[in-house]
Amino acid sequence: MPLATTEDILEDLAFFDDWEERYKYIIDLGKGLPAMSERLHTPERLVKGCQSSVWIDVGRDDDLLLFLVDSDAFIVRGLLALVMAAYSGKTAAEIVAFDISSYFQQLDLERHLSPTRGNGLKAIVARIQTIAKAVVAAA
Repeated sequence: MPLATTEDILEDLAFFDDWEERYKYIIDLGKGLPAMSERLHTPERLVKGCQSSVWIDVGRDDDLLLFLVDSDAFIVRGLLALVMAAYSGKTAAEIVAFDISSYFQQLDLERHLSPTRGNGLKAIVARIQTIAKAVVAAA
């Protein structure tokens, strides 16, 4: 199953009247993420600053960055799916240029996440941005 796009997610979330339904949808998105092998759950891939354990691995297909992500928490896997819709399968330059803050505002996420989850989400985005900026700088 292909990952949802940011447009798909924004459109789908607009159908739900309350945040309990939106959370269920986000959790379901996380269940659709490709599985990450346990052998990739290494300290180098672990994102610091997250309440839950989050791992990020990156591969390449020509100029595209392909991320594989995992978490030990269902809601965080869902949040990772939201981030992957914005970033995975894009070039490093597209990742750096993408306005993630605007995307999160459109999702109305920050008002509905605990401060620790919000900080974890920022740490995830920062890690991916760092990877993309390193690729751009090396080009």
